[in-house]
Amino acid sequence: MDRASVSRLFSAGFMIAIVMGLFLVSPSCALSAERFPWGRYAKQPDSWFESPEAQRIAANVLSHQSPLGSWPKNINTGVKPYQGDPKDLHGTFDNDATLGELRFLARMYKTSKDNSYLKVFDKGLAHILQAQYPTGGWPQFYPPGRKYHRHITFNDNCMVNILQFLRDVAVADGFRFVPPAERKAAKQAFDKGIACILKCQIVVKGELTAWCQQHDEVTLVPRGGRTYEPAAITGGESADIIRLLISLEQPSPEVAKAVTSACRWYEQSKIMGLRLEKQNGDRITVADANAPPIWARYYEIGINRPIFSGRDGVIKYDLAQIEAERRNGYNWLGYWPKDLLANDYPAWKAKWDR
Repeated sequence: MDRASVSRLFSAGFMIAIVMGLFLVSPSCALSAERFPWGRYAKQPDSWFESPEAQRIAANVLSHQSPLGSWPKNINTGVKPYQGDPKDLHGTFDNDATLGELRFLARMYKTSKDNSYLKVFDKGLAHILQAQYPTGGWPQFYPPGRKYHRHITFNDNCMVNILQFLRDVAVADGFRFVPPAERKAAKQAFDKGIACILKCQIVVKGELTAWCQQHDEVTLVPRGGRTYEPAAITGGESADIIRLLISLEQPSPEVAKAVTSACRWYEQSKIMGLRLEKQNGDRITVADANAPPIWARYYEIGINRPIFSGRDGVIKYDLAQIEAERRNGYNWLGYWPKDLLANDYPAWKAKWDR
């Protein structure tokens, strides 16, 4: 069958042509960047954090903190000391920046009781708390400026990562060194953030669906990001928002409704009959009745049709019409909710149904 004429049935109830050129690739922001590897350090025992290696890494991390209290993204801040002008450091919450460094410094303080780590940690925590909007969300960085970065940012799990960090600060044993007032503030910020998530969930024809990558910081309506990131329901970041909600110890009826509705939307939005295949160095889609479900990164609000866009910002329904650089440089299709729907959500539902 000619790939240009392959059409797939979407559970929303219509046919859409899926042609050669649908790629499953890493987001462009991760192509050449090396982030601070907090996940690797987190596996180390406390004794490692007393080692010369850990102290060297910590000194480098300290040197990269911006004057406001945050850290830059896409830089392994533990490799070498920052030698530029501190005023040129621009921190962010994007790509797990700032949060990984703060978790690392918390472990350093826990083992060493060195107040230099505590001072820097306190500054970073205060920065995160200050950055929260009255509506409960966070921008990509703070102060946010006037562009799309100012919107409440779910993109790349930015807000989810912040909320997971604040919950740990509030209740986890590893953050007992944080004074009670700050732990209480972290818990309040977390609760306010969860309330924001519930308010941001997109309603279509009276039914709750999922979330956009960005939401307006005042009105909470869906907002676009970069030119190729439209205001749409995201099949990507919505999965980790749901995972955060089902991790709550005592889900409210509102949380339960949000989770159930979002998982129902995922079931309705899965794309069947497509298999990813690599040809001539490119991953394309071919018809395969036995292929597992796959999801699009963006669904048009209102009709739930997968949409794509190049750097010109023009919405397309055929990814082959997007320029090669964007067609190959963004995560347009993926399996984000696969394990959620197969394991996490059924277990959560069984627990709370009882």
